Amino acid sequence: MPLFICPVRPLTRSGRVLLCVAVSLFAALLLVAWSPAHADDSEARKAESPYFAVNSSEPGTDRLPLKATRVDVRIAGVIADVTVTQTYRNEGQRAIEARYVFPGSTQSAVYAMNVRLGGRLLTARIKEKQQARIEYETAKKEGKTSALLEQHRPNVFEMNVANILPGEDVAVELHYTELLTPTDAQYGFVFPTVVGPRYNSPQGAAVSEKWVATPYLRSGETSNTSFDIKLTLDTPVALREIGSSSHEIEVTGDGTAHASVALKAVSTAANNRDFILHYRLAGDRIETGLMLFRGESENFFLALVEPPKAVPVRQINPRDYIFVVDISGSMHGYPLETSKVLLANLISGLRPSDTFNVMLFSGSNRMLSPTSVPATRANIERALQTIREMGGSGSTEIVPALKSIAALPKSPDVSRSVIVVTDGYVSVEAEVFQLVRKNLNQQNVFAFGIGSSVNRHLIEGIARAGQGEAFVVTKPDEAAAQADRLRKMIEAPVLTNVTARFQGLDVYDVEPAQLPDVLGGRPVLVFGKWRGDVAGNARLVVEGHSAEGLFRTEVSAAGRDDRTSSALRHLWARQRIAALSDQEALEGGSAQKAAITDLGLKYSLLTQYTSFIAVDHVVRNPNPALAPSVNQPSPLPQGVSELAVGAEVPSTPEPGAWFALLVVLGIVGATVVSNRRRNPR
Repeated sequence: MPLFICPVRPLTRSGRVLLCVAVSLFAALLLVAWSPAHADDSEARKAESPYFAVNSSEPGTDRLPLKATRVDVRIAGVIADVTVTQTYRNEGQRAIEARYVFPGSTQSAVYAMNVRLGGRLLTARIKEKQQARIEYETAKKEGKTSALLEQHRPNVFEMNVANILPGEDVAVELHYTELLTPTDAQYGFVFPTVVGPRYNSPQGAAVSEKWVATPYLRSGETSNTSFDIKLTLDTPVALREIGSSSHEIEVTGDGTAHASVALKAVSTAANNRDFILHYRLAGDRIETGLMLFRGESENFFLALVEPPKAVPVRQINPRDYIFVVDISGSMHGYPLETSKVLLANLISGLRPSDTFNVMLFSGSNRMLSPTSVPATRANIERALQTIREMGGSGSTEIVPALKSIAALPKSPDVSRSVIVVTDGYVSVEAEVFQLVRKNLNQQNVFAFGIGSSVNRHLIEGIARAGQGEAFVVTKPDEAAAQADRLRKMIEAPVLTNVTARFQGLDVYDVEPAQLPDVLGGRPVLVFGKWRGDVAGNARLVVEGHSAEGLFRTEVSAAGRDDRTSSALRHLWARQRIAALSDQEALEGGSAQKAAITDLGLKYSLLTQYTSFIAVDHVVRNPNPALAPSVNQPSPLPQGVSELAVGAEVPSTPEPGAWFALLVVLGIVGATVVSNRRRNPR
């Protein structure tokens, strides 16, 4: 940085003072401009990042080929079977290739894809990812209509459809299944509709992933793609309290065991936020059960066991809470205001015996205090005032923030909980999971996803790696309930040292290999395979330690053997792939690639290493080299500011820069006072 020296001649005394003030202020402003936050955010703009879709003047090209998305959901018990139909139509005069990045459920097992072209049906095949890409590119160059489905993240997919001819419709059908895990006896189904803009750090391992640079519509601009979703629910007992916190719906059959749900016809956009459905079963309890599927070559089981209810704990040891809060550009506005309400609820509920600290991060990070402070009324008010004043801008450098948290000293006799609050709009999930597993393994890590279309893969993965729990808060009025739920979990784990074993049934390949502690409101889940016959006294035994002592429950396996629960095959494989992916994130690199690929090919599942490919063997486009590629733009998620898509905003100076400014101003003030004392008028 240049050195500034105040001139002494030939100006008058007052002139010299004024010039010194002006030069010093200029130097201070340069300090602010060159602060770490500013430099970091400048670097961030060099990375691959989302951009706004610009209307092209290229004649004859349809820039918005995705015309409709239709979703049909069939929920039977605790398993959902979903069909997603994407309809592409080329309304231009030139053949095109359409590329579309879209979200999926983090729990989904995508097991089939079909393409309807005119009156013909093309059935996709599962292939190793690079092989599928080669086949797709070859078919595209040959002028054949083809479709390729790839997974970039467990909840981010990309569809490529080549050689869509002018005036032609191509309908792509995706089929997936997922398990609906209840929380506090409330069941929920989530269908994500839009991938939020991802910040791709120049230093991150995902910097070369081109899917991140997908276009977005401007704020307030609605998509021309229609969206519709219909659901049918069939459960063992009556349904009640069927509702949606995200969309207006019409419900038929509430109070019965068979219900249907559809979107209401409204004028507002429906595809810019997650569709969220929730319902309860009569009796206010989780339906404990054991499902056995007998297949042709392998048999599978799923056990879902309700844990004991949480009980008040008379004495709770002091705890330390570290709140890690995202204040980047994508959090600006509605998400950040929701975070403020959430944090006010979380921090206000701390006990006097607790200690806490707050980290705010964007392009750089800063702590409320160098060390954790007691949860006194004065400290809580100071934290809340800081939180109320914070604004959102800059990039989302979550990895350096978590590294700083991992480096914080901690007394061995203090139990620490780390609470991460973010929308998760980053592309460094694997780095984050590895960091949490390796460096934060002596503390529970909880993750709050904030917003209408959060990155659930990151939020759930942080919680899984940190042996915590994931929460999603879509609006401020949900904050109090979620804060209360977190407090109950932290204060009193419901079940620890959990084990599950079978009697009278030969089981193997059980997932998970080790059952985690049950923090409250969620059932114990066990997947696996079995062989041989089911003995008449076959049963599952689940044991653990609760606040009231030893817990034990049994579930009979007699008479549960059937051939109708084929979804268990895909769900088991999905659990095994997720476990291997977690292990791979911990180890780094692609150590589990072969095992994951084999599972994807054997069970016909979309994974990070396998893709679905469908090719029409008829050459339909005589000039494939002239067909442009069109990136289908996505709407901005509801409540997300344009600052999430690279909009230029002033960076917030870091404390070091403000301190430098104050020092310079102090020196200037002291100089002025000193001059006046030496040279009074």
